[in-house]
Amino acid sequence: MRRSIHIFLAACCSLCVGAMLDNVAGAAECPNILILFADDLGYSDLGCYGGEIETPNLDRLAAEGLRFTQFYNTARCWPSRAALLTGYYAQQVRRDTLPGIPSGSRGVRPPWAPLLPEMLASFGYHSYHSGKWHIDGPRLPAGFEHSYSLEDQNRFFNPRQHLEDDKPLPPIAKGSDYYATIGIADHAIRCLQDHARNHPGAPFFSYVV
Repeated sequence: MRRSIHIFLAACCSLCVGAMLDNVAGAAECPNILILFADDLGYSDLGCYGGEIETPNLDRLAAEGLRFTQFYNTARCWPSRAALLTGYYAQQVRRDTLPGIPSGSRGVRPPWAPLLPEMLASFGYHSYHSGKWHIDGPRLPAGFEHSYSLEDQNRFFNPRQHLEDDKPLPPIAKGSDYYATIGIADHAIRCLQDHARNHPGAPFFSYVV
């Protein structure tokens, strides 16, 4: 019974996404999607939400994009990422622990919970990932065409476990000019530049996290 409910919910989500994009495509081209997922960012930390610190570039993104006035996330980052990319509660896709739900914490994602780039691909989107992952399995089979992933994200200056397109990269030596935030941003920019050259006119989904 529970599996039937999950399949039903997944089907409903897919239909809703499809209807949304069909409506958008009927009026104009499918919009590009850029998600900047920041850790430890409070609601009032941005200027567009009344924060005291000036954040002009992010304010411009908010003005030209979509700004939520009501939203929820978990207290920790990795369950929030799982919920965002699947549309399910983190406990449902085994990325957090809840009493009474088996295989919680960091288990294997159920097959009935595809990731957002897999769903967007059928609408012509090209998807790119830059930054943290915290989802089980590799990135490219999950629908991303290119990925730069930090596995030891606490090493801001000299990561030893980072991957590009699911392949390990050499460790960054101490004393280099590498900084994780810049490395993630540079990869995201390169992906969008390559997208403009190789897929002009096609929509993109850039997941910077």
